[in-house]
Amino acid sequence: MSATFVGMPAFPAAAHAALGNAQLRHNLAHATGTIRAKRQRLVDELDASCSWEELRLAGAGVKESALVDLGTHLERLEETLTANGATVHWARDAAEANAVVAAIVKAHGVDEVVKVKSMVTQEIGLNEALAAEGIAAWETDLAELIVQLGDDLPSHILVPAIHRNRAEIREIFLERMAAAGRPAPADLTDEPAALAAAAREHLREKFLRAKVGISGANFAVAETGTLVVVESEGNGRMCLTLPEVLVSVVGIEKVVPTFHDLDSLLRLLPRSSTGERMNPYTSTWSGVTPGDGPQEVHVVLLDNGRTNALADEVGRQALRCIRCSACLNVCPVYERTGGHAYGSVYPGPIGAILNPLLKGVGHDDQVDSLPYASSLCGACFEACPVRIDIPSVLVDQRAKVVDAHRGGRPKVEALAFKGAAVALSDSRRLGLGERFTGLGLRIGRRFGASKWTSARDLPPAPRESFRAWWRRTEGGGHGG
Repeated sequence: MSATFVGMPAFPAAAHAALGNAQLRHNLAHATGTIRAKRQRLVDELDASCSWEELRLAGAGVKESALVDLGTHLERLEETLTANGATVHWARDAAEANAVVAAIVKAHGVDEVVKVKSMVTQEIGLNEALAAEGIAAWETDLAELIVQLGDDLPSHILVPAIHRNRAEIREIFLERMAAAGRPAPADLTDEPAALAAAAREHLREKFLRAKVGISGANFAVAETGTLVVVESEGNGRMCLTLPEVLVSVVGIEKVVPTFHDLDSLLRLLPRSSTGERMNPYTSTWSGVTPGDGPQEVHVVLLDNGRTNALADEVGRQALRCIRCSACLNVCPVYERTGGHAYGSVYPGPIGAILNPLLKGVGHDDQVDSLPYASSLCGACFEACPVRIDIPSVLVDQRAKVVDAHRGGRPKVEALAFKGAAVALSDSRRLGLGERFTGLGLRIGRRFGASKWTSARDLPPAPRESFRAWWRRTEGGGHGG
């Protein structure tokens, strides 16, 4: 079971298709509305005792200070992890990271692994890479399990199956669980407790027999060589403690300098993501502890475009992201189109800037379309717990997309603006052009402006130009 975002259409086409799905819009509106309300209650509660804005500034400061001297902190992290008994691997891209993980799994002679929910392993297509090597990767997060069993794609950072309702999940469990090893109860209902119990039974044997576990990390502490995973279900702790071997794939931007730096981040993340004061499960591990937990620990530190993003003076702030999904939950575009339209495991406002930064612009129409997947309303910045100015980065990325295409075939819009520049730079040319405004608009409506007028009004030409009115009224004066 695998599905990928490869070959996804550009955002406008994908969004247009999604807008026709009434059930999807209903599911998204209900889920994001619920999460927004919970988050706001917790933010308001915090403001009664200390300033939420002060906490945001603290979190942003921690992440920014880590990025300013990222190389030093990564070297320190490698040093402390190695001292703690872990083996550190460096991966420049997805192919290198996947090869490292596959080699570790094959070296232990197993054909299956259990996984903690991890955005970065989805980013690099790890499940598909392992499948190509004959290794089954079992997702253990409830929402990820739903996506995997349904041969589906994630559509949200926090709740990957947000586009599914309870009835749809029940059908997926009844139809797909048996083929994955353990059938769902025949009398399964769509009550959340019943669905969670079915998933628990399905996964239990996989936890108990797995020799290799795979995780990501929310944070990596350079000072102590500690990795941190926060979750709500307990499946992560099972994956992190039961297997004999643990492999953690970690984006290099996840490093923070000191253990104290976790303070503000661990208060911001649960409030911004699930609307909770603290995470039900916060797991930390620092290499190997004899007789307790995995006795072989590997950490794969992944670049995959992150150093390119770091070099972007405006866009580098996107690397502060702590994957809370608050920006998705307030975005009017995401709420109506869902995550699949973004063609990436990183959807919504953060995905609209992170994907172009990681992959580069100018060579993929799907990626180039993402900076335009926004109304620039600014709600994402107001919600972001680490103060990523997403609207500013979107505008900057749009400029980069335009610059990247300047050397190729000019677009109709570019030609139109060039024509406008020629006309507006000379009063005589402008006056001549005004005489043909009506004719130009009629031609435009019929041949060249269909994409514009499908979403905007194109007003009719005035019956009289300003210059003609000025001459007729003798300079515009009326004796007053």
